Amino acid sequence: MVPLRDDNPTTITPYVTYGLIAANVLVFLYELSLGDQLTQFFYSWAVVPCQLTNICRVSLPVSPFPEWTTLISSQFLHAGFLHVAGNMLFLWIFGNNVEDRLGHIKFVIFYLACGVLASLTQWFFSPASVIPSLGASGAIAGVMGAYILRYPQAKVLTLLPLGIFITTVRIPAFFFLGFWFVQQAFNGVTSLNAPANVGMESGGVAYWAHAGGFVFGAILGPLLGLFSEDNEI
Repeated sequence: MVPLRDDNPTTITPYVTYGLIAANVLVFLYELSLGDQLTQFFYSWAVVPCQLTNICRVSLPVSPFPEWTTLISSQFLHAGFLHVAGNMLFLWIFGNNVEDRLGHIKFVIFYLACGVLASLTQWFFSPASVIPSLGASGAIAGVMGAYILRYPQAKVLTLLPLGIFITTVRIPAFFFLGFWFVQQAFNGVTSLNAPANVGMESGGVAYWAHAGGFVFGAILGPLLGLFSEDNEI
């Protein structure tokens, strides 16, 4: 299932959402120019769990800034076209409505906090990993966690493949995002028992970061005024 757009209008222009999308795209374009230096760039600016707690058994490139700063910088890195395109699609669809409810400033705080907490969730389950963890997925999962609370009955226009045919359907956000969360949590549990096949240890998807971001988004959203009727700029 691929989301196309939601049907909730906004009352403010989502400048932060647009800005985050632009920043992620610009950083990705910069990554494309690095060539053979890209791997070192990832190790310097992405979250490497073993470096957070200084327990790496091998010598790795280090960030020029304190290691905790990678909890922020990693949110703007992506490993490929599909990675960045998928993340920006979800941010474009769900970010505008959450920004509308929180206001621009609170949305920035909310977004970055969800990204940090998502990375720490992945770190908690793989503290000795030497695989760089990167991408906006954790922060965007937080946006989705807030969205499902605020707009559970909203209809998400979804691209649905049926064999050789493709159609579009409107799926309630509660089912669409609920299914997504269960899938991430299930894959995260599976990765604990099969680290060579799925999860961050294989250099694949950081499922625990997704699940953690979703949960923390559902917690932080209401605390920051998700259900308030007054928009704060």
